[in-house]
Amino acid sequence: MWIARKEKEREPWFHLSLHSHSLQHRQNALPFVIFPRLRGVDPRSSGNPNSTPFTNTAFSPSSQVMAGIVPEGSQFDARQYDAKMNDLLSSDGQDFFTFYDEVYDSFDAMGLQENLLRGIYAYGFEKPSAIQQRGIVPFCKGLDVIQQAQSGTGKTATFCSGILQQLDYSLTQCQALVLAPTRELAQQIEKVMRALGDYLGVKVHACVGGTSVREDQRILSSGVHVVVGTPGRVFDMLRRQSLQPDYIKMFVLDEADEMLSRGFKDQIYDIFQLLPSKIQVGVFSATMPPEALEITRKFMNKPVRILVKRDELTLEGIKQFYVNVEKEDWKLDTLCDLYETLAITQSVIFVNTRRKVDWLTDKMRSRDHTVSATHGDMDQNTRDIIMREFRSGSSRVLITTDLLARGIDVQQVSLVINYDLPTQPENYLHRIGRSGRFGRKGVAINFVTTDDEKMLFDIQKFYNVVIEELPSNVAELL
Repeated sequence: MWIARKEKEREPWFHLSLHSHSLQHRQNALPFVIFPRLRGVDPRSSGNPNSTPFTNTAFSPSSQVMAGIVPEGSQFDARQYDAKMNDLLSSDGQDFFTFYDEVYDSFDAMGLQENLLRGIYAYGFEKPSAIQQRGIVPFCKGLDVIQQAQSGTGKTATFCSGILQQLDYSLTQCQALVLAPTRELAQQIEKVMRALGDYLGVKVHACVGGTSVREDQRILSSGVHVVVGTPGRVFDMLRRQSLQPDYIKMFVLDEADEMLSRGFKDQIYDIFQLLPSKIQVGVFSATMPPEALEITRKFMNKPVRILVKRDELTLEGIKQFYVNVEKEDWKLDTLCDLYETLAITQSVIFVNTRRKVDWLTDKMRSRDHTVSATHGDMDQNTRDIIMREFRSGSSRVLITTDLLARGIDVQQVSLVINYDLPTQPENYLHRIGRSGRFGRKGVAINFVTTDDEKMLFDIQKFYNVVIEELPSNVAELL
């Protein structure tokens, strides 16, 4: 296990052997066990560095801890969440939803156009993921759909395929509108749409803030089949009549929980009012809280529902660990020791504020670590350049905020570090889903201070998982 000790001067408080991948304990190292009061164990009762670390029973759903002692200030109420969801789905759910349970275990069986299949295989897909097996065909049939699946399972390709199958390529008018909560995600969707539709000759344009309005107007007037964008810029283009809604027959909300949260709800409604009344609606997200599901009722017509229950929202293939850093001040040394020890292909480090992105970037660079950083205060051009460098591999470490937690698909990322735990349990899934994309091996490491006890409890309860202490052989996991 990882051992914390009080610092002497400025020396790091633990050391990892590069050769044995095991901890070299200093003589006066004191072991810490996370959340001792939950286990009724005194963390300093033994001087043995191999004393039992935090065990699985502490957070297993069947334990007394789960039934009784919830850390003070815990925000997440599982019973209330599930009761709301069940009430919503059962009260008049039968009337609201369309039943559809067909599963297609190959792309060839889905009846897709030949040139779309060519694009799918050229992109590197071989076998459809679970959401693709169940989700592509109903969307292709023109049905409204609500689809929820974990990060990294191919939701984007699901709705892109559904859109590309239905477009009339002889008509150079916007026929599909996709909305996303961030510029980066909108541009990522544009890339996937263009790649999958490569052999179909699809024309796609991303309408996002921070870019030239005049350039958007020029491209839209020249004719496109699909517009992907953020709500503000899309609404502006509709209002200016640069984007003509007359031929739009498909409307997709990606990361719908975020889109329908307070920030975007009104804009979504405003856009929806300007679209034709007969339109197919697709709602896609990794998490779908009851509030988001409730709002979708207002503009969907008997949708096919493909939902994953809360306790099925797992990230298979991503190993999750915590390091008990105890104090905020000890996080930086922990991070630097990790990077000096591990041969990491590419990694993303999440912090909770833009200011902290800048602070941590400066600190890492001052210790000769090459890192990139991106957050919402940067202009779009700078963010694009940084993401290009990271995707190409010329930069191997990216420090960012939750802005990037959704939808940024960098295939080589093998490690996500939550330098700060997220402020909402829902964001944990989006963050750690940046590693282990499409079944690759991935590791998530969470830095936990004493103050983070409540949030780690909430996360484990929300996803019904046990997050174990980081073992000394961490290098073998990557």
